[in-house]
Amino acid sequence: MIENPLAKKLIEHRLILASGSPRRKKFFEDLGIEFEIRLHPVDEVYPNDLKAAEIAIYLAQLKASVFKDTLKTNEILVTSDTVVWHKEQSLAKANNENEAIEMLTKLSGDWHEVISAVSFTTTQKQKTVSATTKVKFCPLTREEIRFYVSKWKPFDKAGAYGIQDWLGAIGIEAIEGSYNNVVGLPTHIVYKTLTAMVD
Repeated sequence: MIENPLAKKLIEHRLILASGSPRRKKFFEDLGIEFEIRLHPVDEVYPNDLKAAEIAIYLAQLKASVFKDTLKTNEILVTSDTVVWHKEQSLAKANNENEAIEMLTKLSGDWHEVISAVSFTTTQKQKTVSATTKVKFCPLTREEIRFYVSKWKPFDKAGAYGIQDWLGAIGIEAIEGSYNNVVGLPTHIVYKTLTAMVD
């Protein structure tokens, strides 16, 4: 039987996913590698002068920093953050329906960037990578936006939408880059980076 190339290389390592996101968990399962989820709360605050990818990179590394005293020598910790960047502004997770509606109204009929950063941390080193995907929404009506927010309640998602949801199906006009990145994780880069780390 032919083995999964990455799973074979990781046999001496323990992979830790520090995320409660069901989408990221599913992506790791799809990669066919063994991992465990380990959560540690962190206040996701970043300096005001950071922009776009700088924000995602800072937060991915911040999420890793709280594990620094507990990592073992054979463990690889994976932390990540996703930013929706539109007109020089970061659209974070919405706190309520009104905020979600406001965000989606801004994105309607326009391009934005979805930027994910992923940090790979061991007791010896840390490597952080990022990916950017450009997404364009077609013009959305107020009724469509309100229906989506009311039914799907996308309050756990940057930019207040999930591309895999109804709004993505009816509202995404164009996408340039990795689809998986918009869902929550640039899996092609994760696979490549993990492979390089254990080679």
